Amino acid sequence: MRIYTRTGDNGSTGLLGAGRVSKDDLRVEAYGTVDELNAALGVARAALSNADESADELIARLQSELFVLGAALADPNPDGRFHRAITEAHVTGLESLIDALEAELEPLHQFILPGGSPAGARIHLARAVCRRAERLAVALAHQAGRDVPPVIIAYLNRLSDLLFVLGRAINRRDGVAETPWEGL
Repeated sequence: MRIYTRTGDNGSTGLLGAGRVSKDDLRVEAYGTVDELNAALGVARAALSNADESADELIARLQSELFVLGAALADPNPDGRFHRAITEAHVTGLESLIDALEAELEPLHQFILPGGSPAGARIHLARAVCRRAERLAVALAHQAGRDVPPVIIAYLNRLSDLLFVLGRAINRRDGVAETPWEGL
């Protein structure tokens, strides 16, 4: 199978299922940003210390879930194969992970600047990409006739919270102190 098809040379792309849209369609922006988030997590995963197997396994799982979520966004058919694959159980699972990671950390009393160890900083960057994906999914949901399951938005919202806490946890595990924001 060739990687190139030439079908997108006119500025259009195929959606999951049937149909083509412009490559700047909001649906394409939304699932494309989820793909970017997935790649950002791959970069963060590559920067993990070899000893952090739990973070490696977690990020691999999140990447798999993001493939499903991206497929749901790429499918305009509300009855499509992936459209309802992300469920409330995924959201509550993220909440459980947040709670477990927060148990490792000192409570925050002020804002912190994103950064830290190479892996921690990359997780903080992935969190920002996740917030953009969430904003685009919300914008898509607000367009008439664009069915976006509300659980997708909840998942992205909770995932960004998880990535914030995971970035903090990785920095702590790597022995890198957080930088508090001092304000103006």
